[in-house]
Amino acid sequence: MGIETAVDERLAGRLAELRVERGWTLEELARRADVSRSTLSRVERAEVSPTAALLGRLCSVYGRSMSRLLAEVEAAPSRLVRIAEQRVWRDEATGFVRRSVSPPHASLRAELIEGLLPAGADIAYDKPCGSGWEHHLWLLEGDLELTVDGEVHELAPGDCLRFVATTTRFHCPGPSYARYALVVVEP
Repeated sequence: MGIETAVDERLAGRLAELRVERGWTLEELARRADVSRSTLSRVERAEVSPTAALLGRLCSVYGRSMSRLLAEVEAAPSRLVRIAEQRVWRDEATGFVRRSVSPPHASLRAELIEGLLPAGADIAYDKPCGSGWEHHLWLLEGDLELTVDGEVHELAPGDCLRFVATTTRFHCPGPSYARYALVVVEP
């Protein structure tokens, strides 16, 4: 079994645990997340890997950041996280790559994420991971259109956008990828 397969299976198991902990049926979760029951069932059985948008919806329903959810399927992070040990998650549907540079920990409120969005990729998050979470996005390379609660921000390398949002959309217009650092701070 490969490393990615093992992570996908642990993620599927954790998503099923979160649903059961709340006493929800698949139908109830489907209603809350606005996702089909069959899709959720396939994700919980590790038959498919969730897309970034789907994982975002589930994180919103469960009140967790994506990094925190992914950290729950890994061992507790150490103080020093070497690049080879940083968790990388790929959305096969969009090509989006998300690196958890500083994995979250229960005693800390902030985390640092690196995002790599291929040219033409477009990811919309229609629900926040948690209420009142502060974000600082610093664009390192490429161009990025970041829509925050309906307001479009065109970012160039070096630009930094601070926001607290209910909906976001990440679009890389190209011609090359967009690479950014994102700091997420829980209230």
